[in-house]
Amino acid sequence: MLRFYIAYLLYLLAKLTIMTTLEHFNFKNKKALIRVDFNVPLDDNFEVTDTTRIEAAKATVLKVLEDGGAAILMSHLGRPKAQEPEFSMKHICSKVSEIIGVEVKYVPNCVGEEAQEAANNLEMGEILLLENLRYHEEEKKGDPAFAKALSQLGDIYVNDAFGTAHRAHASTTIIAQFFPEAKCFGQLLAKEIESLDKVLNNSEKPVLAILGGSKVSSKITVIENILDKVDEMIIGGGMAFTFIKAQGGSIGDSICEDDKMELALDILKQAKEKNVKIHLPVDVIAANDFSNDAETKISDITAIEDGWQGLDAGPNSRENFDAAVKRCKTILWNGPLGVFEMDTFSHGTIALGHSIAAATKNGAFSLVGGGDSVAAVKQFGFAPKVSYVSTGGGAMLEMLEGKTLPGIAAIAE
Repeated sequence: MLRFYIAYLLYLLAKLTIMTTLEHFNFKNKKALIRVDFNVPLDDNFEVTDTTRIEAAKATVLKVLEDGGAAILMSHLGRPKAQEPEFSMKHICSKVSEIIGVEVKYVPNCVGEEAQEAANNLEMGEILLLENLRYHEEEKKGDPAFAKALSQLGDIYVNDAFGTAHRAHASTTIIAQFFPEAKCFGQLLAKEIESLDKVLNNSEKPVLAILGGSKVSSKITVIENILDKVDEMIIGGGMAFTFIKAQGGSIGDSICEDDKMELALDILKQAKEKNVKIHLPVDVIAANDFSNDAETKISDITAIEDGWQGLDAGPNSRENFDAAVKRCKTILWNGPLGVFEMDTFSHGTIALGHSIAAATKNGAFSLVGGGDSVAAVKQFGFAPKVSYVSTGGGAMLEMLEGKTLPGIAAIAE
């Protein structure tokens, strides 16, 4: 019994540690060095086309300023191989100023004399945006000397970049060791952790996971990890055809990972043993070409003709999925049900969005994550109608796989 109470106490302490957030600090007269995720898309004129990630960081930055502190923002942008001008943070500086409502200063480096001087001269209430971290190869290598140089710019380290929390880079992980008593999660990252924890560990039952996308191989570990945590699971999108073919169905020219069919059967077996109800599509919108203008027809998913491929969930599948969504109190959605980028094959994903929005309105907790799913809910206007939209695709997948993310562990240590 004593051993149980000690273990429980350690668990509580771990929970308190891992959720060290902005609210644990007063930033008055302090310079907060904040790792944000401003890896935003730019058009040919270097204008930001999606400001979601900048908007997501606003609350953290304003908390620092409202306390009477200053904010030094660091991020990467794109995948520079050298120091190509098109990846400079200067392109987004004015948009950051506009969204936060405070003029943002910019310095064309993130380490060295110029960066240090800019940080030293920063007044309380001001914001400084550093140049692209990945202009330095030491960032991705997790170089301790580079991390130390970054750390000298601020007094308190704040990690608010969930999208890069799964990378052991200098600015996301290594830097934390230089702030042993002055490090915390930003509001965005804390919210991401809370939302995923609510799905994985503190969910109201029944729990439904919806996994779509094209490949089983990209979701294997996720499926196996969450089978113990869910009551029902919808497997849709292109990955469903591997399960259908493995069970003897005819899928025509639909996408399929033949080498994963045995695995698909094993997943179905595990689900049955764990009493998890698996929902696969029963019909599809089949097309004779991978084109928005292709000829289409509704086909039983187990009897798709040669020369045809399933590109969206059919009407009966949508109805079945809607019923499953309505039964559940916690919903995780990762992956679309069809090639939603083409209008002809977007209706299954849209129908699912409506179902989840309705369930959320009726009290269910819904979490949407993964690049394609997030793009879909934004494109079709569902983002404000679900409980939470995650900002990190790869990071979310790794948490769903049961992995400890280095960027999170670095704060918790």
